[in-house]
Amino acid sequence: MIARALLFAFLMCWPFAATAEVAVPPLTGRVVDQTGTLSASDAAALTQRLKDLESRKGSQVAVLIVPTTQPETIEQFSIRVAEAWKIGRRKIDDGALLVVAKNDRKLRIEVGYGLEGAMPDVTARRIIDEIIVPRFKTGDFAGGISAGVDRIIRIIDGEPLPAPKPEVSHSVDPNMFFDIVFSPFGFLGYAAIAAILRGLMGRLLGSGVTAGVVGAIVWFLLGSMVVSGIFGIAAFFLTMFGDSILAASQAASRSGRGGYGGGWSSGSSGGSWSSGSSSGSSDSGFSGGGGDFGGGGASGSW
Repeated sequence: MIARALLFAFLMCWPFAATAEVAVPPLTGRVVDQTGTLSASDAAALTQRLKDLESRKGSQVAVLIVPTTQPETIEQFSIRVAEAWKIGRRKIDDGALLVVAKNDRKLRIEVGYGLEGAMPDVTARRIIDEIIVPRFKTGDFAGGISAGVDRIIRIIDGEPLPAPKPEVSHSVDPNMFFDIVFSPFGFLGYAAIAAILRGLMGRLLGSGVTAGVVGAIVWFLLGSMVVSGIFGIAAFFLTMFGDSILAASQAASRSGRGGYGGGWSSGSSGGSWSSGSSSGSSDSGFSGGGGDFGGGGASGSW
């Protein structure tokens, strides 16, 4: 009886397991290779060309290499990726996506609405059949992808698209910022601001205004509300109680205890803001611009 129940449950679950969709990979950069097909230098060179295209034209192109799209067809999978990643600018829809399913020996170029005039299905198919597939057949995957992307770039370069908006950014390199903040000049600058405002407005109000000034400066330089809030709170308490802490430290030093000797040192702070993660992909900040896709493009195999 139990065996029949287990068999029935298995048979009921089997169709659902057999039709489970491959998860859409996270958009971690303009080139996402889940197969290790591209070397680091190949991926970096490809990424740089796609960055240059976006800077020049505003259009976004991405490359995705996966082992398989089964049980879906590559058309079903690639449109799901395109809809999730939103490659291309919003309302201009000038994105393109090259998907390669290596184990399935299938590939597809997905074209955004705004590029369908410049790259109709027949043109996308010619790129696949005449440029990419011949190289794939010889095992030159990096060369095929590179040549196909170059052709897509040339087509986009010839299309009269709206100019990209200049990037509005007042941020600076975080490492440089923290080097300045935790330097003697940074502390002297803070001390000068705190002393002036506290002298003019009193302990409580001066501390609050100092916190606001410090927070505003940090937000302007880094563009981060969280970091500016942290610095603002720290500035408030340092301005409010800094003289008490310093007096206690001096008293402790005179009595031989030295409990607060390192309270104003920046030595322990430097490592907490290190950017060790920056040693990864230089394209980690890339994201889709909100472009839409309607299924235009072409597929092929090798």
